[in-house]
Amino acid sequence: MDAVYTHGHHESVLRSHRWRTAANSAAYLLPHLKPHMKILDVGSGPGTITADLAALVPDGHVTASEVTADALDLARAEVTARGLPNVDFAVADVHALAYPDDTFCVVHAHQVLQHVGDPVRALREMGRVTKPRGFVAARDSDYSAFTWWPRIPALDEWLALYQRVARGNGGEPDAGRRLLSWARQAGFEDVTATSSTWCFATPEDRAWWGGMWAERVLSSAMAERALATGAATETDLRRISDGWREWAAAEDGWLSILHGEILCRIPATAT
Repeated sequence: MDAVYTHGHHESVLRSHRWRTAANSAAYLLPHLKPHMKILDVGSGPGTITADLAALVPDGHVTASEVTADALDLARAEVTARGLPNVDFAVADVHALAYPDDTFCVVHAHQVLQHVGDPVRALREMGRVTKPRGFVAARDSDYSAFTWWPRIPALDEWLALYQRVARGNGGEPDAGRRLLSWARQAGFEDVTATSSTWCFATPEDRAWWGGMWAERVLSSAMAERALATGAATETDLRRISDGWREWAAAEDGWLSILHGEILCRIPATAT
């Protein structure tokens, strides 16, 4: 069941994750939020989505959870900087949440299930702590569905390397297409499955995204793991990094990232 988090918390990774907002990463969930709701944000990362959710439930409460205290401190810093009073913090394993049944109105996970050892068990546990008529919400990218232009061989090499490292770590990088299946296996019957994309095509977006990955390929936990397992050499990583910079510099450079989404409604308690 144990899995290793592929990305790690290098500054280049956090730079990407801090770009995420509730609007650009949880739009499928937002119409269902009400000001009084109690939310568990699983895998809160640097806390930008967490803080947005807290602002959207001013009469409610958000619990930010992460697997280590150090990771949780990232969310704590974001929430503190925004001065939000309705957030608390918990170190937690999504496979075994230390909460009673029917605790939260919404349990949310963004880019989490692709990294856990048993996503079906994780979803089942998320459902257990969700109240009747509440929601389990999850969104994950699908790496095999990433598409870009121009075709640059080094980026094909990057994708193959990322998938090899992620699966070697016990994760599933093509989680997006599997979310509905995992939800069904977890026992959910009322599931709305959707998809959405991030698209990077302006010079500014390309410089940011391409530059970020050019650094991540050389410096993040993914790079360390690739070298340690023999999945890549330093020369390979430099070639891939240069490929990202080549893509970022292309005037017609375009990249789209597909995400799967599931919104699982918990049934009302039987009478």
